[in-house]
Amino acid sequence: MVLKSCCVYSVGVVSVLMLILGISLVLTSVFPHLVQSMVKKQVVLKNGTDAFEAWKDPPAHIYMQFYFFNLTNPQEVLDGERPAVVEIGPYTYREYRPMEQIDFQDNGTKVTAVNSKTYIFQHNMSRGPESDLIRTVNIPAMTVMERFKDNSLEANLISAYMRGTGEGLFTTRTVGELLWGYEDGLLKALKVLRPDLDDVFGLFYKNNASNDGEYVFFTGQQNSRDFSRVDTWKGESSLNWWTSDECNMINGTIGTSFHPVITKNDMLYIFSSDLCRSLYTVYEEDVTVKGITGYRFVPPSSVFANLTVNPDNAGFCVPAGNCLGSGLLNVSVCKEGAPIIMSSPHFYQADEKFAQDIFGMTPNKEEHQTAIDINPLTGVVLQAAKRLQINVYVEQIPNFSQTGNVRTVVFPVAYLNESATIDDAAAKKLKGIGVQQNVVENIPFMLIGLAIIVGGIFMLLVCQQKVPESTTAERQPLLSS
Repeated sequence: MVLKSCCVYSVGVVSVLMLILGISLVLTSVFPHLVQSMVKKQVVLKNGTDAFEAWKDPPAHIYMQFYFFNLTNPQEVLDGERPAVVEIGPYTYREYRPMEQIDFQDNGTKVTAVNSKTYIFQHNMSRGPESDLIRTVNIPAMTVMERFKDNSLEANLISAYMRGTGEGLFTTRTVGELLWGYEDGLLKALKVLRPDLDDVFGLFYKNNASNDGEYVFFTGQQNSRDFSRVDTWKGESSLNWWTSDECNMINGTIGTSFHPVITKNDMLYIFSSDLCRSLYTVYEEDVTVKGITGYRFVPPSSVFANLTVNPDNAGFCVPAGNCLGSGLLNVSVCKEGAPIIMSSPHFYQADEKFAQDIFGMTPNKEEHQTAIDINPLTGVVLQAAKRLQINVYVEQIPNFSQTGNVRTVVFPVAYLNESATIDDAAAKKLKGIGVQQNVVENIPFMLIGLAIIVGGIFMLLVCQQKVPESTTAERQPLLSS
């Protein structure tokens, strides 16, 4: 009987100890930290790891869509009226962007590579063929006019040549020419005087089947938060286009991968050679992509805000002090002097006046916001959409009759949507990691549940124990009469 009681109470002690252990494990987050530690060791740029293979040749299908703004009232614009445009697109290309010329350095802590990009036209995903015609601003002509506007003699000669050849402020070109390049008559004529001048112009001229220069990335071997972070680009650790050291910094990854164990309080930095600058993104909301939980990160409006809103952006005003307004970035300094201005599509998050200056602008968050959905444990990009608009600064130039009485306006030419979604095979693998994570992290709760079950068994055993019957002597009164 005594032995049986000892066993029963031992069950009670075990249940209490299991409960205490389970609660302690929950409070100290031992198992979540264990999972994170294991992932950090696996997410590194090293031959043989899944992270390296995904970084080297992204498994996701990447598509680049282009939307053009066709000008419908060119003569009225020259007379001083507001431009009216109609969005035409998409023209879709499948994008392949493997890392090439890979070379590990500094005992595997860094790796050099070039990110080559190739675009293949997808007719079935496009509005029409690449031969579709688009009327837009004549960017080569506008660039030349801006460059020579302060030199009356040269300006008059160039203006006379343009009149003779029929070159004007606007041009009509095919989608293929506008994207990948065409021989421009004005540039060809100027090349006689300036042999170093390229007489071919295209928004993405020389960008197909090429790369944007050599990168040096951190592998994450020493610090997981450095995974795929850019150390140098084209041999430089900073840029030289902007007017402040802060704006010239090269920060973050190139946007295709991020460090593991991401929290909602993190700022994720991205370096974009298209924008000639680094930018940052912040958490916006939880999302689910193909059954996988993710965090959505977006660039806040402060990234492209005017210096009156965000003083840190003063360095992006070029020349110094020449600021266009919130939502715009003058990239002429890194585009060979072309008066190119970048923004979000339809001037989303820009000062309202820029959208109001152009008839046909309808900015909205769903279609025009840049967003990246990331699995917080692994840092894998589940879904992404990079959306940028290419604009040209147009103004009346007295020495060039071709500008007529045109308003000073930021004229939209085209915008791009570079999007990607994780493929099914990678999603399945990531789901498996998620299941393992849930199992390991729930071990303390399983322990607590088991402790409660054992405790219930203990109570049942205690209740079932029979109270021993008293003897005859024990039932006799203590005092007899």
